[in-house]
Amino acid sequence: MTRADVREPVELRPEFFQDAHAMSRLLRTEAPVRPVLMPRGLRAWLVTGYADAKALLADPRLSKDSERAQHVFERRLTATAVRSTPMSRSLAAHMLNTDPPDHTRLRKLVNKAFTARTVARLRPRIEEITDRLLDDMAGAGEADLLTALAFPLPITVICELLGVPDDARDDFRAWSNTMLDTATPEQLQEASGKMAAYLTELVARKRAEPTDDLLSALVHATDEGDALSEPELVSMAFLLLVAGHETTVNLIGNGVLALLRHPDQLAALRADPSLLPNAVEEFLRYDSPIHLATLRFTTEPVRVGDVEIPADEFVLISLLAANRDDDRFPDPDRLDVTRKAGGHLAFGHGIHFCVGAPLARLEAEVAVGRLLERFPALRLAAEPDTLRWRDSSLIHGLETLPVLTGQ
Repeated sequence: MTRADVREPVELRPEFFQDAHAMSRLLRTEAPVRPVLMPRGLRAWLVTGYADAKALLADPRLSKDSERAQHVFERRLTATAVRSTPMSRSLAAHMLNTDPPDHTRLRKLVNKAFTARTVARLRPRIEEITDRLLDDMAGAGEADLLTALAFPLPITVICELLGVPDDARDDFRAWSNTMLDTATPEQLQEASGKMAAYLTELVARKRAEPTDDLLSALVHATDEGDALSEPELVSMAFLLLVAGHETTVNLIGNGVLALLRHPDQLAALRADPSLLPNAVEEFLRYDSPIHLATLRFTTEPVRVGDVEIPADEFVLISLLAANRDDDRFPDPDRLDVTRKAGGHLAFGHGIHFCVGAPLARLEAEVAVGRLLERFPALRLAAEPDTLRWRDSSLIHGLETLPVLTGQ
């Protein structure tokens, strides 16, 4: 497709997120780089091919600077767009919304908490939490897997890691869902305001009375005399809390759904549990928990194949579509727990690669492994076609996942 062939933006209606794979396949076939109009009226460029996606995720000409992005955002809304009230600015100063050198500085302060070796020490506690949740499921017979296991496991782990009290966890789920799904401006403002107020108070408490947790460590951390500012601390806590559980919730939910819809792969995994780490990578590729990567914008014209994206344009990179690109993955629509692991973009690529990837992988491995071991007759309690995906451009996850444990 040449510059002259680019048509008017394709409108991405809400059904795009209910049948994301079919729609992404169609868009990638027609034009892997194309202008689109998001459901709330934002004009952007959508990238659905694997090679283009991987290259752009690491391209320094695509910025994530939140201050500059706001100006681009105002210019790229259509005349009929719903003008959204931005969420609390105190939540926006995190490393996912910055470029080097600020990003480098912020990431350096949290990297050590999420190395594979550090995360591996959490396994006994993750197993303990999982077993307790499965005990509760066993007594129910039928359960929503998201509510019973996929949500409480990662939110408990990340809250314990950060030092967030138990009584705030249900509130965090509600606030997070509101901010990541399709919400009204008023709902977004209310949820983000409540989360910002809570985290501001929590940071102040950690400063006055530090405990043995990651948030206390960040509050008091210095790197060659450099410390996080108050807005940076609040927004970092927000990022780690939300990203630290949302990705894993949907990795577990999407992975279990994929297994229950592919009995041959479920049987293969039960027969050889050593395949579990590989299976988790296949879950990440097959039904990525993140659909469209967080916003980036061009700081200068960027040529992608035969298309030139002008400066000051938002670029939406579909991790979901890239991971089903048959130019990269043979027979991409087939779930295969023995598929050679690696190469998927579910955790991103480049300097913004998900810092919590080792933790998400471990939690999914423990949760799915223990679930299959505990419930050999596990099955869906609803027809697959009745399951609904969340109305979110960022999150690719189910609203509910009803299962029968067979107990």
